[in-house]
Amino acid sequence: MRHLLSTADLDRAAAIRVLDTAAQMAATQGRQMKKLPTLRGRTVVNLFFEDSTRTRISFETAAKRLSADVINFSAKGSSLSKGESLKDTALTLQAMGADAIVIRHQASGAPHTLAHAGWTDAAVVNAGDGMHQHPTQALLDAFTIRRHLIGVPGNPDGVGHDLDGLHVAVVGDVLHSRVARSNVDLLHTLGARVTLVAPPTLLPVGVGPWPAEVSYRLDDVLAQGPDAVMMLRVQRERMSTAGGGFFPSPLEYTRLYGLDARRLAGLPDHAIVLHPGPMNRGLEISADAADSPRSVIVEQVANGVAVRMAVLYLLLAGDGDTGAPPATGAVPALTSTAGTTGTAGTAATTSGATA
Repeated sequence: MRHLLSTADLDRAAAIRVLDTAAQMAATQGRQMKKLPTLRGRTVVNLFFEDSTRTRISFETAAKRLSADVINFSAKGSSLSKGESLKDTALTLQAMGADAIVIRHQASGAPHTLAHAGWTDAAVVNAGDGMHQHPTQALLDAFTIRRHLIGVPGNPDGVGHDLDGLHVAVVGDVLHSRVARSNVDLLHTLGARVTLVAPPTLLPVGVGPWPAEVSYRLDDVLAQGPDAVMMLRVQRERMSTAGGGFFPSPLEYTRLYGLDARRLAGLPDHAIVLHPGPMNRGLEISADAADSPRSVIVEQVANGVAVRMAVLYLLLAGDGDTGAPPATGAVPALTSTAGTTGTAGTAATTSGATA
């Protein structure tokens, strides 16, 4: 695989390889010396057309932990703000010898165009495009779920396993969420049962064929005892002021779809709570839920670095031709059914979401 553009491009074996490699990377991050020589001499460019803090820093940290040279390139203050095209930017990066380009763009499909237009030879990693996909977020979510719900003594990361038999509820603003689309594709590939929970106004048109169940009632879904509950951020910046008619009021949204202490107490003992951040405390999630022992939200951030290290490693050094592997034993190359497009992914065609 040359690029990582969508979780729909990953088959089960490829997804497990990424998660297993991330487990190896995470193990190295517990050492006193966290840096690996694996990508020494390689150049990773973070090309961000949208504002981002945690995703850009996570990719930057991952690349530096692998000893790559990192260039951060944002639209603000660059030639992009003067109207330079994506093509000309890509040609500039190609001339500078970029080996990988991590791109976030407000337009769905921009990473695909960059990867396949012939403007650059670099590997392209989608760090979020419009309302389409955010594959590394879904991979870090799956990594976190597997570690908590599949891992056993002797294999705490669940290495080699998928998520077969688990039930994951994805709750909230599915309409604007590339995180939801990426997770539906990946969780389904890994064998998990997915239930989308949202008011009808925050579900995309054409959600029916997605490989997920749909419910409008959070309490009914929680009564089924899901193994993991993933709360989505209400993306009010995509709406007009005061919700823009997507729901009557923040108070009503919280009452019907917010995760609070009462709903948290009704979950099975082993269930975990995820959120891609940043959180709207008091809207989609209460402080009690966000800070509870069931919450793995902070751990998701740490796991994001390991997963992005794994992705960069597999794309740039997966054949073991540069530097040492991150742990004992060879790391398998990333393979996939590249070129396929998931049901969830095809539903999004316009710009919009943030992680």
